[in-house]
Amino acid sequence: MPRPQPGRGGRARLAGAALLVAVWTLGLWPLAVWPFDAWAGSDTELVLPEVIEIPAGPFIMGSNAAERETGYQLDQVAYGHNRTRLRGWYEAERPAGPMETGSFLITSTPITNRQYAAFVVATGRDAPDVGPDTWTAYGLNHPYERTRRHAWLDGRPPAGREDHPVVLVSYADALAYAAWLSEITGQTWRLPTEAEWEKAARGTDGRRFPWGNFWNPSVLNSHDAGPFDTLPVGSFPKGVSPFGLLDAAGQVFEWTSTSAGAGRKMVKGGSWDDKGCGVCRPAAHHGRPEGLKHILIGFRVASDL
Repeated sequence: MPRPQPGRGGRARLAGAALLVAVWTLGLWPLAVWPFDAWAGSDTELVLPEVIEIPAGPFIMGSNAAERETGYQLDQVAYGHNRTRLRGWYEAERPAGPMETGSFLITSTPITNRQYAAFVVATGRDAPDVGPDTWTAYGLNHPYERTRRHAWLDGRPPAGREDHPVVLVSYADALAYAAWLSEITGQTWRLPTEAEWEKAARGTDGRRFPWGNFWNPSVLNSHDAGPFDTLPVGSFPKGVSPFGLLDAAGQVFEWTSTSAGAGRKMVKGGSWDDKGCGVCRPAAHHGRPEGLKHILIGFRVASDL
């Protein structure tokens, strides 16, 4: 497969895929524009997601006892019970302290249905969905019927949700998307590590939320003030992190490449289903099975510099 050549505003045609791809240049990709009435067999256009550069160096990772206590208190007020405290949800978080990363790029928002659709069309990979038996076997709180608004039909994203974050994707699906993106751009893409994700989401100063140290339900998509559903990415610009990361709290949890034990990976960020939102803090440390296809989990991708 021929690879696009970098250049300002450059585009390249992928042989056999009938796609036009705008290639990252100077650390910036414009937002996606893709007509969904045109599919395989005709020209479709995708402009890849915007990325931000995270510089090398230290940042404060993890939490201290005071931050964890704040998380428990927020949960208790929101839910009217103290189950997260009783279950010690936040006790496994890394003790607050310096952590180093190299420099890297990361997409400023989670990957959208629109962006993931190009991958599905080009590769023939199964579209995001889950069957009722599989969903029941997960043992989750959400009824199967709620998954239908997120499931794709005939290989197409749900109408009106093209710019929502893609969900119902496993860890392997996220890896496959990153591998495909690497192939078409000639640049290696991958899932961020937990440390990289946390640095991008909270900056270097150890703040409790992307926007600062105080809880504000109006600047993220959580169940506190949101619609109990995904929203178009970037809908809460006031919730931006110091580095420019959007949707880093609420919206959807995001796969990282960091292990959470055998067959599990760390997910970060909280979701539209969460209230409080102690689990929406960048320091929160939460693992899920790699094969899980959940309506609360999406992903973003990163690349070394």
